[in-house]
Amino acid sequence: MRLGVIGYGRRIRHMVAEMRRIDPDCRVVAINDLQNNDIKQELGEEAAEIVFYDSPEAMVQEAELHGILIGTRCSLHADLAIRVLPKGIPLFLEKPVATDEHALLRLKQKYEATGTEVVVSFPLRAAPLVTLVKEIIDSGKIGTVEHVQAVNNVPYGGVYYHHWYRDEKETGGLFLQKATHDFDYINYLLGMRPTLICAMTSKQVFKGNKPAGLKCVDCDDRHACPDSTVNIRRLPHETPAGEYCCFAVDTGNEDAGSALIRYETGMHVSYSQNFFARGKAGSRGARLLGYKGTLEFDFYTNAVKVYMHHSPVVEKYEMTEEAGHFGGDEVLARNFIAVMKGEAKSIAPMEAGLLSALMCLRARESALTNAFLPIGWPEDQEGSNP
Repeated sequence: MRLGVIGYGRRIRHMVAEMRRIDPDCRVVAINDLQNNDIKQELGEEAAEIVFYDSPEAMVQEAELHGILIGTRCSLHADLAIRVLPKGIPLFLEKPVATDEHALLRLKQKYEATGTEVVVSFPLRAAPLVTLVKEIIDSGKIGTVEHVQAVNNVPYGGVYYHHWYRDEKETGGLFLQKATHDFDYINYLLGMRPTLICAMTSKQVFKGNKPAGLKCVDCDDRHACPDSTVNIRRLPHETPAGEYCCFAVDTGNEDAGSALIRYETGMHVSYSQNFFARGKAGSRGARLLGYKGTLEFDFYTNAVKVYMHHSPVVEKYEMTEEAGHFGGDEVLARNFIAVMKGEAKSIAPMEAGLLSALMCLRARESALTNAFLPIGWPEDQEGSNP
């Protein structure tokens, strides 16, 4: 399997490593990156087997690829996907698939016109834990789901204020960065269409009067500040924390956000995310309530509980293995390999990526305008904005 990579960053390198572990025949033969020369030097002898291209078009035209992976910064995802989709080569696309509505609509139109198979980087929906939850829900054990309470208390949230992620022009805000995963797994579990959303954000902690562009290493408080990257201990799986002060005047991004989402049956979901929880306060998961019972799960504990409403029974399930993105990365890697070989369809299709991005964009707009906003495409809502 000959792979071409656009944006050879940390995330895509990890996914390529997963694919090579599963199938050693997978190998990167082409790279298009703004730092081509630096990557060549870093890879050393490995670079001899790779052709470096100055444009995505040249790469897909000349490299005879079985698959393309896009892992650039978020603001470029949609444009680059639009440029390579017409070639018809299976695409692994990092989330969010777009960071503004104009790009999102253009991407949707190009995807529908080409029909190229796309695997969106949604490892949560692919995680074995979510597969188990889906099986329990679909069995009818708790009845139809009539309410959802979902949370994401991010224990490594500093990355969104120390690192390049602090630039909202690149990220599109933290609904698009984090909630895009959660909205997607909720949509997947429910199997329903979201119709309306309202949201609110706040920035109460990561703000301050430190000078713009200040780096922790240059700050007088670097040894006393609990969020100084000089002091922070990072776990191996965490994104590098970055180097900039998170209490400076140029620190972007909200540090908490919540949304209410109505679905086509009339039921609704509450979702809340937070970026200054730390340590064991971290949690990510949901409670799904039906008439017969309540199911709750948490990715960090890798466990599921089912509380039956009409009998004194609590069922507990624990997953026995942990891996990248709670095991979802391996599942996505296997699926993309199968897609490239023509043996399977995407389990994280472009339609899911488009819908999740639309929900996040609507949530961001709602938080700015204090309004309830419909979730739909122009063809679904005649006379309304996309």
